[in-house]
Amino acid sequence: MTVLREVTTGLDFPEGPIAMDDGSVIVVEIAGGNLKRVKPDGRHQVLARCGGGPNGAAFGPDGRVYICNNGGFDYQRLEVGPLPLAGFPGGELHVPGLQHPDYIGGRIQRADIHTGRVEDLYTECDGRPLRAPNDIVFDDCGGFWFTDHGQTRERDRDRTGVFYARADGSLIEEVIFPLDGPNGIGLSPGGGLLYVAETYPTRLWSWPIPLPGTVVQDTTVLPISGRLVVDPPGLGLWDSLAVEAGGNICIGTLITGCITVVSPEGEIVERVSAPDPLTTNICFGGADLKTAYITLSGIGALVAADWPRPGLRLNYQQ
Repeated sequence: MTVLREVTTGLDFPEGPIAMDDGSVIVVEIAGGNLKRVKPDGRHQVLARCGGGPNGAAFGPDGRVYICNNGGFDYQRLEVGPLPLAGFPGGELHVPGLQHPDYIGGRIQRADIHTGRVEDLYTECDGRPLRAPNDIVFDDCGGFWFTDHGQTRERDRDRTGVFYARADGSLIEEVIFPLDGPNGIGLSPGGGLLYVAETYPTRLWSWPIPLPGTVVQDTTVLPISGRLVVDPPGLGLWDSLAVEAGGNICIGTLITGCITVVSPEGEIVERVSAPDPLTTNICFGGADLKTAYITLSGIGALVAADWPRPGLRLNYQQ
C-alpha cells in the first residue's frame, strides 16, 4: 500500500507540480493566480503572479517556467460530508466551476522565477483565441505540446484540441482537433509517443510523433484518429498525467480521488488512493525519481509518496 505524507497545506487549488533537484516543488495556484515554490519544510514562496488561472507548468530550455493559463474559473468553497468512494473524511472543498466573470482569456505565459516577471507568449492560434490551456510538456527539441481544456459556461462548453509551439514565440499550431476536454499530456520514454487524457469521457489516447510538432493520424473517417489506449468503466474523470521511466502513465483521477496507473498496453496497473476527490496532478522527483508529488487540489494540499517505480525525468527539469 502506498502511503501519502503531507508536504504542505494552505494552497489555493494547486496543480502543475514540478519537482526540483533541491527538494522543493514548484506549483501553480489556479484559484490564487500564483506560481509558488513549496520548500522541503513546507513553507510557501510566491515566485510570480500570473493572474487568471495558471493551470500547468514546465521548465523550458531557457530556464524559465512556461505556464498554461486557463483565464480563470469561478470557485466555491463547499462543506462536504464524508465521501467513501474517494476516501474524503469530510470538510471544506475548493471546487472549480464555470468560466469566471473576470475571465482574461486563455494564454501561454513565460515566467522568470528569479525576477517574478511574467509575459504572455501566445494568446491565439490562426486567429482563434486560446480558451483554457491546461497542461504542458516539452520535447527534447525545445518545443512544447499543450492541451486546451476549454471553458464551461451555464449552457455551453468550448470545443478544443492539442497544440504544439516553440518556446521563442515564433510558432504555434493546432495539431489535434477536436477532443472532449483534453487535459493531461505527456511523452513516452524516448519521446516517440504523445499521450493525451480527455477529462469528460475518461479516455487516454496516444499518437506516434514522426517529427517534432507532428503526429500520425488518419482523419479520412473520423475527425481524430489516435490509438485509444484505455477507456475504463466506472465513475471518475481524468486530469493531468505523468509518465514513469518504464512507460506507465499515471493519471490524476477526479471523483474517485486517486492516481490511476495505466500500462502502455492499456491495462490498469494500480490505483493509488488519496483523500481528496479532486486529486489532480502527479510529478516525480528525488535522487532516483521515485518520490511522487501529488496535488490534492480540493483541500489545497501537496503530498508525497515513495513510488514503487521511477518516474521519467522531464526535459529541462532543474
